[in-house]
Amino acid sequence: MKITLLLHNAYAIGGTVRTTFNLAAALADRHDVEIVSMLRHREVPRFTVDPRVRLVPLVDTRVGSEDMADPLFGEPAQDFPLAEKRHHQYSRLVDVRAAEFLRTSDADVLIGTRPGINVYLARFGPRRALRIAQEHLRHDAHSKRLRAELARHYRTLDALVTTTDADAAVYGARMPLPGVRVLAVPNIVPAPAGPPSEGTAKVIAAAGRLVRGKRFDLLIEAFSAVSAKHPDWRLRIHGGGTERARLQELIDGLGLGERAELTGPRSPIEAEFAKASIVASASDAESFGMTLVEAMRCGVPVVSTDCPLGPAEIIHDGTDGLLVPRGDGRALSGALLRLIEDPQLRHTMAEAALESSHRYDPEPIAERYALLFQELRSTRGRRARQRTLGRARARARRLVRRALRR
Repeated sequence: MKITLLLHNAYAIGGTVRTTFNLAAALADRHDVEIVSMLRHREVPRFTVDPRVRLVPLVDTRVGSEDMADPLFGEPAQDFPLAEKRHHQYSRLVDVRAAEFLRTSDADVLIGTRPGINVYLARFGPRRALRIAQEHLRHDAHSKRLRAELARHYRTLDALVTTTDADAAVYGARMPLPGVRVLAVPNIVPAPAGPPSEGTAKVIAAAGRLVRGKRFDLLIEAFSAVSAKHPDWRLRIHGGGTERARLQELIDGLGLGERAELTGPRSPIEAEFAKASIVASASDAESFGMTLVEAMRCGVPVVSTDCPLGPAEIIHDGTDGLLVPRGDGRALSGALLRLIEDPQLRHTMAEAALESSHRYDPEPIAERYALLFQELRSTRGRRARQRTLGRARARARRLVRRALRR
């Protein structure tokens, strides 16, 4: 079977890129797999591509490329949704190349990995292929305008895959998609190359984009209370972003300059987590929570806010990590102190975290996709009838509403 995964930019750094590469490698054990990148801005990808997986870029945005001289490169995209936040990075040339590729594709399965690309897939993907939309962002992270456009196009697809059961339930309730299989399949998080954490370093680690929603400010404030009791512990925050200067000011203002550090981006992040004894997340929202699983794979217990939607599906509270209320700095510092002051509990949770993390091994996730492909092929006729019935019911509701307005 030939499987094609469609990415925004396979040459960039990001969670979706990493998880797509992981899935492609896992599927390549059984199938012919290629990754199609809408954009290419550098010579080679930042993440390693499995040698069995072909990488096909559609539009080269490197300075001096032939594509940049194409008149269509300077025209705004028309097919890529205007409400999608990446619209400004797309051009009419990407529209044309994506449509041409999809219309002539011989893939048996086509998988999109972001909303705008899923719209391309719905509009131009061959109907004989299984067409699957992945959603790596929460339903509620999309604007109302974008959700309305996605609903129109997603209704024509075979399946919609989210990363959490909670988000799948939200889509099922708020975006009726008759004939479309809506389900959750978590991301693959392979075992790290190095050994797990020894759990003895007096280090709390955190990682992610330095943006407001990640609430690193709350984590720094919580660590200030921890540091007052345990001045020998350190906080290391790995990542880059627009909030760096503000966070550094907060660190300096709290007198934590010698104890809290913004290290900048680190890849692979597992090497840094293995140097820590606790990993913390204070996010207001997480679509999945890759860093939580990456920490657990390193044998490190996680303290996380119980934010929508991923942490509660990843962490078994009190067993392999601790969950605290969102936005509660006191609860966050209390959970950190609990693990700091009870080394045996920390060790027990670390072992449990490492064991629990095998849920995200490549093999079981690839098997779930294999079962999905089989199910979608066997239910095509039934789902087509459901789709037709759904359209008829929607048309009838519109007619009733018009009649009532008269």
